Amino acid sequence: MNKQLFTGCLVAALGGLLFGADTAVISGAEQSIKEVFQLDGFWHGFTNAIALIGTIVGSIACGMPLDKYGRKKVLVLVAIFYIVSALGCGLSHSWVAYLIYRFIGGLGIGASSVAGPMYISEIAPPRLRGRLVALFQFNIVLGILLAYFSNYFINRWVAVDAWRWMLGVQAIPSIIFFILLYFIPESPRWLMKQQRTDDARRVLLALGNQNADDIVTDIAVSLKEESSGHAEKLFSRKFSFAVMCAILLATFNQFSGINALMYYAPRIFTMAGLGRDAALLQAVLIGVTNMVFTVIAMFIIDKFGRKTLLIAGSIGMIVFLGLTAYAFQQNLGGHTVLIYLVGFIASFAFSQGAVIWVFLAEIFPNSVRAKGQSLGSFTHWFWAAVMTWLFPIVAQLKNGGTIAFGFFCVAMILHLVFAVKVLPETKGKSLEELEKVVLR
Repeated sequence: MNKQLFTGCLVAALGGLLFGADTAVISGAEQSIKEVFQLDGFWHGFTNAIALIGTIVGSIACGMPLDKYGRKKVLVLVAIFYIVSALGCGLSHSWVAYLIYRFIGGLGIGASSVAGPMYISEIAPPRLRGRLVALFQFNIVLGILLAYFSNYFINRWVAVDAWRWMLGVQAIPSIIFFILLYFIPESPRWLMKQQRTDDARRVLLALGNQNADDIVTDIAVSLKEESSGHAEKLFSRKFSFAVMCAILLATFNQFSGINALMYYAPRIFTMAGLGRDAALLQAVLIGVTNMVFTVIAMFIIDKFGRKTLLIAGSIGMIVFLGLTAYAFQQNLGGHTVLIYLVGFIASFAFSQGAVIWVFLAEIFPNSVRAKGQSLGSFTHWFWAAVMTWLFPIVAQLKNGGTIAFGFFCVAMILHLVFAVKVLPETKGKSLEELEKVVLR
């Protein structure tokens, strides 16, 4: 693989590592934050969801800057948001200040979830695109795992205000991300949209594309309508199929319960009967499983395709979510719940986890890709915020674990039907060829 291509993809994917770390780090801090700021179930859920509310805003608002200023500059802004959020949350001494800094971090996550996969999909060749975009998801799960490890060791070693260190330590990788972004090129497809054809050709050659002239021609044809000055409307009949697929896939992604598990893993294990220290350690096992099966999916996604992975993963999620609901209903204990949730996270990582950002980066044509990815990411984060906000409320109910995981199981049955009957296969096609598949 071309060195500059791999470097560009890896650096862009580091935004995913920070995204994952921010998602998981709160699981070790949320109970301390509840006590420090004296929050009830409703406001505790809101406080945990505030970053996700930020992701909603960030994901929907980044479309225009991505088109106007480019993918690279938006990623630089994302890095700044991450740095400010980490330091601000670690040093906050009021609930309002904490909310503001978590919201800023959410803006970074939302923008990163659009800009990172978009950038990678636009520099990667078709035969490697699935694997390279999945590198973003790998970094998400690596970030989650590192956050779980960090939480566990900080909880053991720091006696006072450990939660501040859990949140503040994220500033270190954020600064590294900020520096490395200055060593990657701009997206050739964005350069073409700016009519900078020579610059785009130079980038394509530097990325190892010997047929750079042919690629430039293909991009120019796909951007013809847009470059003539007629902006495409995302919500039109022409793009209705792509919009439907993106919205439903992003919705089912969160209805699997993945964010409830990522944000509340120690709480879930405590609900099942484990002590706090053991619960934090079990969360590490969840993180390890998530990473291992994401890596497996990365190596086979371009061979077996996105749809095949989604179908296989759906079956596994249905089985293990159903067993988890049953375990809570029958009070089978924390270790039994752990086994079932490990099965669930393996199934999720192998399918939805690896596929969603790849699919959202592929399904929309060039002329509306930024808007379409923003819509898909917005949908993802909207439901993530809802699930994160509601879970502490549901968890307080009698049989709360059974209710929550029963709901997730039913949702995955519907997702299986959607994957089998509706979703197209996108593997092995150039972004321009895919337009013929999704346009109606």
